[in-house]
Amino acid sequence: MEINQHPFSLWCSWNAFRGTNSTFLTEAEVPVPDLTGKWVIITGANNGIGFEAAKSFAEAGANLVLGCREPPAWELHPAAAVEKCTELAQAAGHESTIEWWEVNMADLSSVEEFAEKWMATGRAVDILCNNAGMSPTASKKPILTRDRLEILHQVNFVSHVLLTLRLLDSLAKSAEPRVVCTTSCFHFLGRFDLEHFNGKDGMAGDPYGNNKLYFQTWLSELQRRVHSNDKYKHITINGINPGYVNTGIWNNPRPDVRESWLDLGMKFLKPLAALFAITPQQGSRAIVYAATSQEFGPNPDIQGVGLLGGKGGGHYINRIWEAEAMPYCTNDAARLAVWERVGEDLDLEKRGLSNVI
Repeated sequence: MEINQHPFSLWCSWNAFRGTNSTFLTEAEVPVPDLTGKWVIITGANNGIGFEAAKSFAEAGANLVLGCREPPAWELHPAAAVEKCTELAQAAGHESTIEWWEVNMADLSSVEEFAEKWMATGRAVDILCNNAGMSPTASKKPILTRDRLEILHQVNFVSHVLLTLRLLDSLAKSAEPRVVCTTSCFHFLGRFDLEHFNGKDGMAGDPYGNNKLYFQTWLSELQRRVHSNDKYKHITINGINPGYVNTGIWNNPRPDVRESWLDLGMKFLKPLAALFAITPQQGSRAIVYAATSQEFGPNPDIQGVGLLGGKGGGHYINRIWEAEAMPYCTNDAARLAVWERVGEDLDLEKRGLSNVI
């Protein structure tokens, strides 16, 4: 397809709807291997699917760094999340290191500080879960961060790009490193609109969906690039859709949401979520499966590591099942355009990251 040609709308809507699959997943379907000695970084780990995934990793013996901001009053504090994860690890007989490191994805300097702190440890990161995110805003004008980026665009996508690129050398130290990005079935509702990449004025489609589309497209290009680099080719990157999850997103008291059309929509969707959505624990299994399963592990024929049957990266995983992503993700021109555009937002040349991969 051409880069400016949008897929058939009915096809997009159907694939977005498929992402609401509420099939119950058992522990037998998503077994978690022993992760003793492994280091896991997961952003947005004090709430929702991130917290539930962190608990699963803790029970499996992983060392954890929960990357979270200082939260608003309505969210679980990361210190409490650490306490719960530590309890689970100890109950399972593990002596894991579990810590909360502050990172605000709406502030690129905070992301840089987090990455610098990690790199200073000299450790390998075995699993990086780019999970932090926020729901759509209701502001009629773009809400800009101190970095002059639209806040949804930065929190859900751009900051995770920066974090991943900063940690590539640490990932490379691991034998079989994985990066899991929480994209979404909403990426099928996005529009490829690079002229309005950062901001909402005049933007076609849904800003949240656009964001997720760019993220899934970007990670596909990152996987292509690591495959062609001997230092990084053993890294596996995948995007996941956790499903239709009943989380606090449906009861969000942010000032820009209250008394708005979006608040009315959330009040309508909240009881539907209670009836039809899956639990955060069920949604978290998408993260855990992509991070630990043999199926989405490295492909030994391409990456030189891993077990036979591993599909490697660059995929869109609908809960635990491989699914077709938007065609932009397999379009060389589209992937390159997103890669270059987010590089401009981050000023990668100034950060010394323009030639990192």
